[in-house]
Amino acid sequence: MTDTLDSTLASLYPEHLSILQQRAAEALQRAELDHLVVPAGVLRYQYFDDRDYPFAVNPQFKAWLPVTQAPGSWLVITPGSRPRLIFMQPHDYWHTVPSDPTGYWPSEFEISIIRTPDEALKLLPSNPARCAILGEDNAALGPFVPNNPPAVLDYLEFHRHAKTAYEIAMMREATRIGVIGHRAAEQAFRDGLSEFDIHLAYCAATRQDANDLPYCNIIGLNEHAAVLHYMTRDRQAPTQARSFLIDAGASYQGYASDITRTYSTQQDEFQALIDAVDRVQLDLCAQVLPGIDYRDIHMNTHAALSQVLRDFDLIRCSPEAALSSRISNAFFPHGVGHPIGLQVHDVAGFHASDRGGRIDRPEGQPYLRMTRTLVENSVVTIEPGLYFIDMLLDELRPTPANADVNWDRVAAFKPFGGIRIEDNVVATRNGAVNLTREAFAAD
Repeated sequence: MTDTLDSTLASLYPEHLSILQQRAAEALQRAELDHLVVPAGVLRYQYFDDRDYPFAVNPQFKAWLPVTQAPGSWLVITPGSRPRLIFMQPHDYWHTVPSDPTGYWPSEFEISIIRTPDEALKLLPSNPARCAILGEDNAALGPFVPNNPPAVLDYLEFHRHAKTAYEIAMMREATRIGVIGHRAAEQAFRDGLSEFDIHLAYCAATRQDANDLPYCNIIGLNEHAAVLHYMTRDRQAPTQARSFLIDAGASYQGYASDITRTYSTQQDEFQALIDAVDRVQLDLCAQVLPGIDYRDIHMNTHAALSQVLRDFDLIRCSPEAALSSRISNAFFPHGVGHPIGLQVHDVAGFHASDRGGRIDRPEGQPYLRMTRTLVENSVVTIEPGLYFIDMLLDELRPTPANADVNWDRVAAFKPFGGIRIEDNVVATRNGAVNLTREAFAAD
């Protein structure tokens, strides 16, 4: 598998790099600048302590090369020249020093090894004023202070929405790894383990720990599935496990997957509700096509889930009435998904164009994370859900919508917490490509 994957990435990487160079040249021209300078970032230390936080590489850096653990390194992109990597390998016996660059990508770069941060100053462009320096303030080195020109960021982030073939291959591998973890976590749930032990089973199966995973695993049994970002992880298994929701992804060389599944202990009515949401989710995934407004997929989600609520006698009004009265928001309070790639919640979800601007969310939908029209090779998550959340349901009770909710049925489902099903989907001219379902089918 590794040799085949490396061969695939090697064949796709030159085109990926060429596309990034074209984008960088156009962004610099718009900003009337000469160089793109990207620090990998630096270690952050805890206040009043000498312990560092886990290093998180600058996404603008890892877009160019599969290096995620080289703090103090820099990239210099100058149109018409080979990209330069200033690679930090400190003399350090306290920590692991980054290994020499190897693999399919180093031949595309002019690489200089440095041992101290100040050595980079001799290798960076001579005039910082002619540079777009993309990064956090703490990455500043002498006169090279991140300035993050909006013209450059708007262009690069807008076009990052369309993934290269190389990036999709990276995300496919991140998805494959994540599915291995999901299989192990489901088995741990079936074996009656605690949330904490299910989490450990996931990490063991993926060979990734908290610092490797793209986000903190959500592992919720029973009512905990109603907490959208539940991360407490009880150490003791519940007396009776009724349901299990897992939202967990994996990383591969800087790219993320984001997968959610929900299970019932038995083939009961809650499992039937899960199956109904699953059918809705598959229909929504098929809508991930170039030219489709993501806002429409979100609103279609409300309509479809409202029909499920009615079919299960949880509400007694039409889907249209459920949307207008905000009943559907009480059961489905988040957005249908988000862009994904170098970041779990990838950038520019609201950009009107590569010159900036903003596309607003639909009225009454404050948590939708993307409002753009899909383009070829957009990669997004599709994650409909139904939840039984006291806070949101209590807000319905004093409203006229109270009469349209079957509260006895709601009470019967509340002990199960909720349902979410999430896949990572690519919009292609030949239809939606569901990376997650492909990985589950192959596993």
